Parts: sequence; C-alpha cells; structure tokens
Amino acid sequence: MPRRRITFRQLESFAAVARHRSFSKAAEELHLTQPAVSLQVRQIAESVGLPLFEQAGRALVLTEAGEETLQMARALDDVWTSFEAAIADLKGLKRGRLRVALVTTAKYFLPRLVGDFCRRHPDVHVELEVADRDHIVARMRANQDDFYVMVYPPEDLQLKTYPLVDNELVVIAPLGHWGAGRRLQLAELGGERFIFRETGSGSRKMIENHLAKLAIRLDIRLTVSSNEAIRELVASGAGLAVLSRQA
Repeated sequence: MPRRRITFRQLESFAAVARHRSFSKAAEELHLTQPAVSLQVRQIAESVGLPLFEQAGRALVLTEAGEETLQMARALDDVWTSFEAAIADLKGLKRGRLRVALVTTAKYFLPRLVGDFCRRHPDVHVELEVADRDHIVARMRANQDDFYVMVYPPEDLQLKTYPLVDNELVVIAPLGHWGAGRRLQLAELGGERFIFRETGSGSRKMIENHLAKLAIRLDIRLTVSSNEAIRELVASGAGLAVLSRQA
C-alpha cells in the first residue's frame, strides 16, 4: 500500500490545533469547520502511524510523535517563509540573477546604465552577453536571457519592445579627407571605398535599409566584425565607414 503524502494544508491544521490545544479554536482561526480540521489531523496521524494528541483529563496534549511532527511543521513553515521572501525579492529585483544580451553597438552605452542599476540593486548579479545580432537572435529564440538590447528585433517573434536610446549613424573618415568636417549627402560619397560591419550586424542592417530607401549603392571593400578595428582601418586610410555615434 503506497504511503499517503502529508500536505501543507494538513500541517497547517495540525499546527493550529497544537497551538490552541483545541480543535474548535483551530477551526475558528483557519475559517474551517471543526470536522474538516479533525479530518486533516487524523490523516496526518494515519500517515505517521501513531496518534498525535491524547486527552489528559480535559486537556489536549501532544504525544511524542505529535511533538516530532510539530517540529517538522515549524521547520517546513520556516522554509516556506524563506521561499516566499526570496520570491518577493526576485519580483522586486532586490536580489537574484539578471541576464542581458546585447549587440556590440550597445556595449558603448549600456554598461553605464548597468552600473547605475548595480549601485541601486547591489544584491542582483548581472550577466552581460555581447555578440553580433545573429547570435543574440539565436539566444532570444532559445529564451536564454531576461532582456535583449538590439537595433532590429526579429519580426517573427512575439516580443514586447521598449525604445532605449537614439542610435544615430555617422560617416567617419581619416584626417585630411576632403569630406572631413563637412555636411554631406550619402550620394556624394558614391565613389568612396567603404568598410562595413559583417552581414548579420544590426548596424549594417540599419544602414542597408536606409541606403535601399535612398536607392544608393556604396562600394564596400572591407567587411570587419569589430567597430574598434573599423576605426583603426579608417584612420589608416583604408576607406570610410558608417558607425553608430555611440561607438
């Protein structure tokens, strides 16, 4: 015959009876009928295999098995209280773990925001994953993180999105370039060599969408997966680039 499981509801009724030394007062506290409380205490006794209370004259006293069961009930109540407090902390972001995945462009501004968050929530452990857009989208599809920071979220997923910062794009050129410091139209740079981020980059997708709307084609000579490397290449005269002002 399988062992009958003891439930939290049964332990709650038993603890109330032990506290009041009365089934009727326990029933009143729990807003239950006295027969319901008696049934739950009897079910625990059947699971334990020993009586939990005995009558000493008009007084209701705990048996040795009852004392052991009461200690267990109190210990479980402490565990449950700690669990509820932990969940409340997580809901209020008082402590726990927060996973944030961001595209490479966001690494130039998001750490400042995260630093402020960490000062206000010192017990929250923050994990940042920095990668290109394709990698971040893959993590998003696998639901690996809590938040994602990117330029173009995938359209085939049901997401709740919030604008964070304006991502202004600028053309960068080496010192001494004829267009440096001037306000130009992209069409005027049609004869220039350009260095672009790799396919799959959010900033590249944004640039390509903008160029497509303007029906402009640029001469892309180099593809690089690092904004830092792009800046160095531009400084060396390898070409122009379009980068986020944040970078």
